[in-house]
Amino acid sequence: MNSADINQPAGKQNNIAAEKELQWKSPFYFVQGADPQFGLMKAWSVGDCENGGDEWEEEMKLTQQAVEAINKLNPKPKFFVLCGDLIHAMPGTQWRSNQIKDLKEILKDIDKEIPLVFVSGNHDLGNVPTSETIAEYCQTWGDDYFSFWVGGVLFLVLNSQLFADSSKCSNLKQAQDQWLDIQLAIAKQKMCKHAIVFQHIPLFLKNVSEEDDYFNLSKPVRQELVDKFTKAGIKAVFSGHYHRNAGGFCKDLDMVVSSAIGCQLGEDTHGLRVVVVTAEKIVHRYYSLNKLSNEGIEKELMDMIKKE
Repeated sequence: MNSADINQPAGKQNNIAAEKELQWKSPFYFVQGADPQFGLMKAWSVGDCENGGDEWEEEMKLTQQAVEAINKLNPKPKFFVLCGDLIHAMPGTQWRSNQIKDLKEILKDIDKEIPLVFVSGNHDLGNVPTSETIAEYCQTWGDDYFSFWVGGVLFLVLNSQLFADSSKCSNLKQAQDQWLDIQLAIAKQKMCKHAIVFQHIPLFLKNVSEEDDYFNLSKPVRQELVDKFTKAGIKAVFSGHYHRNAGGFCKDLDMVVSSAIGCQLGEDTHGLRVVVVTAEKIVHRYYSLNKLSNEGIEKELMDMIKKE
């Protein structure tokens, strides 16, 4: 698997940050996916999300379609980020190892020039993560939080499960919090063209004052993070978890919630999000797998990417 360029950071600062990546040159784009979640489609269909995920052939086909669609894109995206819930089986449960094996096998087909970035979700770590489940994730997929640079843009990958419930690993949450403050200080000092966050659980689904929900972070945690992010000048947070497209703005912060590669819980289609980064702004569109595979990226976005 070709994730080493991005997803194996040294001391949480990724080694993709060669000198050339610290400087802005020209517009570029990346692809975001979320929730392949091998096993959920069967579990959801039988109404047993805890024990029903014993088949995942459909998710395998969809993820293979996503990989093939990404490989056809020209120019190539700078990277492909998967925003959590890589598989459905929780830590220590049946089918987990087979789901991991099958997902890794499919992701091996990604073009070797397109680095993979993995973001941890609640099904990857457990709803109440422990030091053991986080260690297992890190051994399987890479660090649970880290930063990397591409083309003068600072990207932060966060473990949102530590924001949701760190009752069994409070020391690990404290470590991420301290690290995050350092990264946000870099962003605030305008040492980067933009700063962008990836995490599985959205800060909010539609507006920052909405009620607490399974699919968002609790109000106190949400407000603390929104305040930190806006003060540091974070432009966008990209998440999954909701299995539907959603999102909204808080001040200048764009909270982007992308639907799933796998199981849909609303009216959206299985898909991926194309994100174009220009000197002035960040523009994103959600594409169905069929549309992206058959038609590629539309001219309006391609013109932004090609603009020098």
